[in-house]
Amino acid sequence: MAKAKKEKRQAPAAAKGLARAAGSDIIKVGVIGVGGRGNGALHDCLQATPHTQVWALGDLFKDKLDRRYQGYQKEFDGRKDRFDVPPDRCFTGFDAYKQVLASGVDSVILATPPGFRPIHFKAAIEAGKNVFMEKPVCVDPWGYNTVCAAADLAKEKGLAVVAGTQRRHERSRLETMKRIHDGAIGRVTTGQCYWVGRPVHHRGKQEPGMSDIEFQCRNWYNWCWLCGDHIVEQHIHNIDVINWVIGTHPVSAVAVGGRQARQEQGNIWDHFAVEYEYPDGVRVASYCSHFEQAAHRVSERVAGTKGTSNTNGTITGENAWKFTGDNPRGQVQEHADLIAGILARKPLNEARQVAESSMTAVLGRMAAYTGREINWDWTVKASKLRLGPENMHAFGPYQPPPVAVPGETQLV
Repeated sequence: MAKAKKEKRQAPAAAKGLARAAGSDIIKVGVIGVGGRGNGALHDCLQATPHTQVWALGDLFKDKLDRRYQGYQKEFDGRKDRFDVPPDRCFTGFDAYKQVLASGVDSVILATPPGFRPIHFKAAIEAGKNVFMEKPVCVDPWGYNTVCAAADLAKEKGLAVVAGTQRRHERSRLETMKRIHDGAIGRVTTGQCYWVGRPVHHRGKQEPGMSDIEFQCRNWYNWCWLCGDHIVEQHIHNIDVINWVIGTHPVSAVAVGGRQARQEQGNIWDHFAVEYEYPDGVRVASYCSHFEQAAHRVSERVAGTKGTSNTNGTITGENAWKFTGDNPRGQVQEHADLIAGILARKPLNEARQVAESSMTAVLGRMAAYTGREINWDWTVKASKLRLGPENMHAFGPYQPPPVAVPGETQLV
């Protein structure tokens, strides 16, 4: 009996929440941000395991949440084992995330525009909640450092954190990475990664009486303070794979790019080309673009002293190999892995790795915007860059910086 009491005193701060979830085998999930990403993650979470139940919903905009809620009521049709959200557990406004966290949930899905992710993640961990958060998790160095500090707190509390970098949960990639890390392609010497595709369009109008911040939040992909630019918001998937291959983040970046074809109001670019230098002189070329009716390539390639790999089931060279077998969809598997870890009391914590991949993309964007070659250590330790309005919790006027011009835009 004395031994049991001693173990209880030594348990992490979040152990009570984990024990309750494990004892009931049902994880109550709150969704913060019910747009396309949040809706997709909600369904992936429910598909992944029978041990999840949607318990609360939150979104900045009441009209969007109302439409989504009506759809869920029809879809789940009284199946409270999967969706038990009465109207009084639907929250809107800038503080909706706080209300979801206080609603009795065990875990939350963070799927608002990325500019809010560090604030929401920090609050979720401080509240003792397990987290699934969509990528990217920061849009600037301030956000990176905020997420890293919360990642350490999550580890201390024994909380689970999984990110929407689903490639890390695909069996074809897991098997490929195991072989690469075991030396199948030898010492990695170089690589390339691509997200060359069509643009994401937000074409909403700023209606009379609509504040700048509301307009920007409703058209969040057009603004760097909310999405980080498409190199951060989208190309992070491929950059994350490169960091996974090499086992760390780059030491520096030099880049070019611009805004050549994008017509929507906003300040993000439509193409980037970045050279990342990793430890031991390994250089990786990163390309991403948003052009209509142009080439499409979303992939990675790495080369070593003994061969090459597409990082997704194929190795060529001395140790040629091709993946065969079942390959569940990563967007579902990541939720299955999150919940399995919670129930087994062996929580995953992917927060720092996704923070580093997000920051790698931010590093490339900062190098491109300024026209400067910049290094990792200075950027994460000395940069004062923090994007967005001073008050991130209210609508009102806000004029974001103009479209960046290399050589004129200052390195902050």
